[in-house]
Amino acid sequence: MADAIRVLLVDDHQVVRRGLRTFLEIQDDIEVVGEAADGAEGVARAEELGPDVILMDVKMPGMDGVEALRRLRELDHPARVLVVTSFTEQRTVIPALRAGAAGYVYKDIDPDALAGAIRSVHAGHILLQPEVAGALLAPEGTASGQGRGGSLTDREREVLALIADGRSNREIARALVLSEKTVKTHVSNILMKLDLADRTQAALWAVRHGNAEGSPPG
Repeated sequence: MADAIRVLLVDDHQVVRRGLRTFLEIQDDIEVVGEAADGAEGVARAEELGPDVILMDVKMPGMDGVEALRRLRELDHPARVLVVTSFTEQRTVIPALRAGAAGYVYKDIDPDALAGAIRSVHAGHILLQPEVAGALLAPEGTASGQGRGGSLTDREREVLALIADGRSNREIARALVLSEKTVKTHVSNILMKLDLADRTQAALWAVRHGNAEGSPPG
C-alpha cells in the first residue's frame, strides 16, 4: 500500500471511528494510519504520523475541530482535512471552511461517496455536499472580501468559478488552456484582491457571492 492515501480519523465517538475504520480498510487505495478522540490529540497525531487526509468531526470536547484546523495549518506539511459531522448549521459550516477544511460532508453520507470524497480532497479538490453549499448561500453578515469582486479581471473570475467548482490547478489549466504556473499566479492574485487566506476561502466567497460581483455586462 505504498501509494495508498494515508488517513487519520479524529472523532470523539469510538463507535464512529470504528465504523469508519472498518469500511475504509477494505478500500485498496486507502490506509487508516491512526485515530484521535479530540482536536488536540488529532493535531499531535497528525504531526507524528503525517497523514494525507484527516477525517474530522467539528464538535468535540476540549479542542474542537475548528481550532484543530487552525493548528493543523501551522504544521510544515499540513494534511487535507475533510470534515465529517452531523452539524449542518451555517454557524458550524462557515468557521470550519474558513479555518481551512478542504471539504465538508455529513455523517449520513453513503460509504462509497465518502471514499470518493477522500480521494477528491486528496487530489486537491474542494468538496461540499449540496446541502452545505445551500447553507452557505444564506445571509450571514459581511464576509471577508465583500465589495472587492469588481477588482478581479475577467480571467480571474473564470479561475475563481472553477475553484468554486472544486477544480485543481491542473484541471483549471486544462480547462482554460493555461500553464499551471499561470493559474497559480491568478489564484494568488484572487486571494490578495479578496483578502482571503486560501483557495477554500475563495470557493466559499464565490459560493456566497455567486461569483458574479463585479462581473462585466454581456
